[in-house]
Amino acid sequence: MSGYYEERVIKPPMERIASGKIFKPARSLIFKGWLQGFLFFVIWWVIIIVGWIGLTFLIYVISRESWTSIQHAQYVNTWWVFVSGWYWEIALIILGIGFTIWALYVMRIEYSILAETREPMPEIYVRKGIFTVTEKHVPFRTVTNISSKKGIFDRVFGIGSVEIQTAGISGGMQPGGFQAKPEEKLEGIPYFNELRDFILRELRRFTGQYVTGTEVVAPLQDDFLWSSIGGEILHTLQEMRDILSRMDEKLDRRDL
Repeated sequence: MSGYYEERVIKPPMERIASGKIFKPARSLIFKGWLQGFLFFVIWWVIIIVGWIGLTFLIYVISRESWTSIQHAQYVNTWWVFVSGWYWEIALIILGIGFTIWALYVMRIEYSILAETREPMPEIYVRKGIFTVTEKHVPFRTVTNISSKKGIFDRVFGIGSVEIQTAGISGGMQPGGFQAKPEEKLEGIPYFNELRDFILRELRRFTGQYVTGTEVVAPLQDDFLWSSIGGEILHTLQEMRDILSRMDEKLDRRDL
């Protein structure tokens, strides 16, 4: 028998389905992160300098008899360069390392919503990470809301993001039970509005759900639930009827 049949291993092209037609965020996302990081250290520099000057001024007020305002101004002027230089030396080292890691991180991000055949996939594929690489598949059937976002820094660099929320809780929850973070975020996209609209169209086509704006309203489950329960009850009653019928037949035969 084995000579008549040839063993075959059926292996679906999962890699082609998983990755599909890859697209990456714009390089502007790198510049956006650099600008945010630089401004973060600028803000902390201002806080430290203002705090240092305010603290020395408070000391001057307390010890006014032994320290004049001219001496206080000279003290600030003398140590200004040292304090500021010490801060920026450390800040530039941290910024250099952070800028490099952020650039590598952004360049390794991959998104996909189209298969290798250029047909829309039933899911959204996201790959992120440098040392620990995370590959996430967000099926359309779990999506509950899609929204586009364009912040102040996004406007500067002409990019935006598409936030995807699902019925799960992996995106994070607030104390009141509301979802705080999106399940996934496609960021650094110049054509983010077009991408959002494309996903919404595919979501309508794939799930048949009713969508208004950027919200996906899931169909009511009550009818389906009650129909399922009713079907189970009806099936159980039919089985009980058949069992009782067979018992009656056996009893009738014994009586005969």
